[in-house]
Amino acid sequence: MSAARKSANGALLKVSGLGAGYGGMPVLHEVSLEVHPAEIVAMVGSNGAGKTTMLRALSRVIPATGHIEFKGRDLVPITPDEAFGAGLVQVPEGRQLFDRMTVEDNLLMGAYRRSDKAGIAEDLERMYGLFPRLGERRRQLAGSMSGGEQQMCAMARALMARPVLLMIDEMSLGLAPVVVEQLMQVLAKIRDEGVTVLLVEQDVHIALSGADRGYVMETGRIVQEGAAKDLIDDPEVRRAYLGL
Repeated sequence: MSAARKSANGALLKVSGLGAGYGGMPVLHEVSLEVHPAEIVAMVGSNGAGKTTMLRALSRVIPATGHIEFKGRDLVPITPDEAFGAGLVQVPEGRQLFDRMTVEDNLLMGAYRRSDKAGIAEDLERMYGLFPRLGERRRQLAGSMSGGEQQMCAMARALMARPVLLMIDEMSLGLAPVVVEQLMQVLAKIRDEGVTVLLVEQDVHIALSGADRGYVMETGRIVQEGAAKDLIDDPEVRRAYLGL
């Protein structure tokens, strides 16, 4: 995405001075970031850097200090359900599907707040177009599918909510590279259709290869940011995260 396009649109999500933690133990320290409309932003860093805590704070699952502005609205005082209703939808680490429900029923759970039956039916078919394997498995129990198929199902369920900002936690975890490549292609497609994506990943190469911009997090702090192509070529990033 060009700088001119980002500037024209302004920030969809603007975070400044974000702090959060568990049981009085701080994990995030003065985190600041921006996500602009119709771009893929990667948040990368090693395990334990605070990436998942950041997503939980943005989703309002855990308390946070600082400023979270989404579509011009202050998110800090609202509930997780209100954040979801505003269009901020998360695909959690580990997928968290309803294992004993069919693929299609899992997808319909993503649309539980919606009442537009025709639109829901249209979106179901769209999901089966984005993820053909799910169309083949629509009557299968979600828990019986492979890890890659379950990740597809989790992403499609989130998209059924028609998110404004789709946040994905560790999409590539435990998946074969060919599956991850397919999922990254889907993210590029939905980005081009106007869905904004915040991708949290340990796999720095995968995330930055498919993102427009990126942030590097270490011990709860943002230590680098920039265009994804610049970060992936940065000697420090290559040495610390790519083994190069």
